[in-house]
Amino acid sequence: MRGVEERRVCGELTPGPGYFWVCTIGGMLSAGTTHVAITPLDVLKVNMQVYPIKYNTISSCFSTLLREQGPSAFWRGWATKFFGYGVQGGFRFGLYEYFKKLYSDVLVDHNRSFIFFASSASAEVLANVALCPFEAVKVRVQAQPHFAKGLLDGFPKLYASEGLHGFYRGLVPLWGRNLPFSMIMFSTFEHSVDFLYRNVIHRRKEDCSRVQQLGVTCLAGCAAGSVASLITNPADNIVASLYNRKADSLLLAVKKIGLMNLFTRSLPIRIILVGPVVTLQWLVYDTIKVLSGLPTSGEVLTDKEVNKKV
Repeated sequence: MRGVEERRVCGELTPGPGYFWVCTIGGMLSAGTTHVAITPLDVLKVNMQVYPIKYNTISSCFSTLLREQGPSAFWRGWATKFFGYGVQGGFRFGLYEYFKKLYSDVLVDHNRSFIFFASSASAEVLANVALCPFEAVKVRVQAQPHFAKGLLDGFPKLYASEGLHGFYRGLVPLWGRNLPFSMIMFSTFEHSVDFLYRNVIHRRKEDCSRVQQLGVTCLAGCAAGSVASLITNPADNIVASLYNRKADSLLLAVKKIGLMNLFTRSLPIRIILVGPVVTLQWLVYDTIKVLSGLPTSGEVLTDKEVNKKV
């Protein structure tokens, strides 16, 4: 295969120079398009987080927004989602593959889960720096109808009112939400792929058709998104609260929301939102890799590697 050397890193073939660009472009397209597709659900989630008394259920939030603001309200912030999450996806997937190769070369004897965690965390730190300004505008546009119409007028208005700090006010809680999310998502995905091939399909990845490989990608992506969304829901509530000035600091946000509400507020819609999105992202991402002549994502340990670990 072009651009791929015959040497294994964490159970996968070492990528050539063009591999990281394919992963970056695939990450941008998969993240940008899927996040735009679920904009209406995201609007519901953000409003339920920011105005929990007014919107205490999904149905009441939907009917009230439709009655008060019309159908267009559900597509508010779509441009910031496409470009913001597109950039984040490019950094997240492309840099994950880069750091996984780097750390696998340097940390030869370390546990593979440690390499997954370290690679995804390193990539996510940079990905969220790129995402944060877009996220700041998006949350305000969705929860404050009179703030701005979208990306073009939202950016200058936010800068004029709050300066550069306004774009990065939620960076720390954004890291708090997305760092563990990304670490859990990538690690769960990698281990799920390995489990499915070795314990369910009982065949090597190379012996399966591309359709079967993409099916494994969907199952592993669904598991990864569901587990990660459950664990990071508290940080997601804090981010929404800080961006909409419901609290001025992290501690005040936690105190105002309440410990129990941190874990339960908007959780059902977030599971509905995140699970399918992550599944679609992995499907689109791996489809782009397959069309580019590359294998699907996820390591599968050989019998020799498994026996070595026992």
